[in-house]
Amino acid sequence: MSAPENREGPPHLEQQNQPPPPPQTWLARQIKQSPVARQAFFRLLNLLGYGSAKQYAGRRAFAMYTNLCIPRPDEESQFWKQECHLPPTFQSWFTVTNLHVWLLTVRLRALPAPHGTHYIQGLIDHFFLDVEDRVRAVLQPASPNVLTPQHNLVPYTRPSDFYTIANGHNSRPRPRGKAPERLVTRQMKIFKEQWAGMGMSFDLGLVRSDAELAGAVWRNLLGARGAKGFAYPSDDADAQRYFRRTVNLAGGEVEKLESIEKRGGLEAEEARDDGSGMHDHPPSEVDKYVAYPEVMAEVVEYVRRELVRLESIPDEAIIGKGRAARCVEGVGLVVLR
Repeated sequence: MSAPENREGPPHLEQQNQPPPPPQTWLARQIKQSPVARQAFFRLLNLLGYGSAKQYAGRRAFAMYTNLCIPRPDEESQFWKQECHLPPTFQSWFTVTNLHVWLLTVRLRALPAPHGTHYIQGLIDHFFLDVEDRVRAVLQPASPNVLTPQHNLVPYTRPSDFYTIANGHNSRPRPRGKAPERLVTRQMKIFKEQWAGMGMSFDLGLVRSDAELAGAVWRNLLGARGAKGFAYPSDDADAQRYFRRTVNLAGGEVEKLESIEKRGGLEAEEARDDGSGMHDHPPSEVDKYVAYPEVMAEVVEYVRRELVRLESIPDEAIIGKGRAARCVEGVGLVVLR
């Protein structure tokens, strides 16, 4: 995986393209003109928790998430889509982003207390706020003629071209409304389980061996394809039943297990297309499994290399200056390559 290319333009062009600063508000003018008002204002901010170490950690974690984790699926889309055969779905985006969130989490654990706890909590909070915002956009896409005010359609972070939203550009006006909360809650619960499961499997592989880590890559990033064998081209009709997906029953609810039994059991559930795009390769594409060991080794090497590089970055560079106005400074040193 190559390093992201430098997209910064010449300084003189960047200065010319910058928009004029917005006019100052009445409150800003009063605070600058009166030392007493300025002191009272900042005292109020301190009482509300603004400017505290925990609040700064949250802002710093947001800068890390938006600059280090969010760009990775799009910048490495060819690797994930072509070599790992991930479909262009939101589930794939979540999996790739979750990998880079985990990489940062491992480094943040080594920060001295209480910085490690504050930074990790801020990173995970921003991650799931962003995921929930995107889930709502996927479940209730907005057309150009949507009745919802445009300022409410701005995403929590930058948009992504890694996945597509069905009917997202439909010209037919859509009524005002929100995604059903029941579906959002269910999807967020699923993503929380995936986040926890992937983190635990990668932590275990990290302390055990590269083979264990490669197994975590195969299960979480490659969809555990081929777990029940490969279907080779054949005239036998049974050989055409190659469609299998992995069904995770760990921690499953009783109602979920009962519904699976009503639909024909685990075997029937594995053969059902759930829309995620993750399933075994057909007999005509069985040769794709040959490259899987190389792909797993490449991802394991990437993970080990990045963790060693992150370990070499001083704690002070990750923690930052401790000032809210400068919470983005130095984030480029932590960039995931």
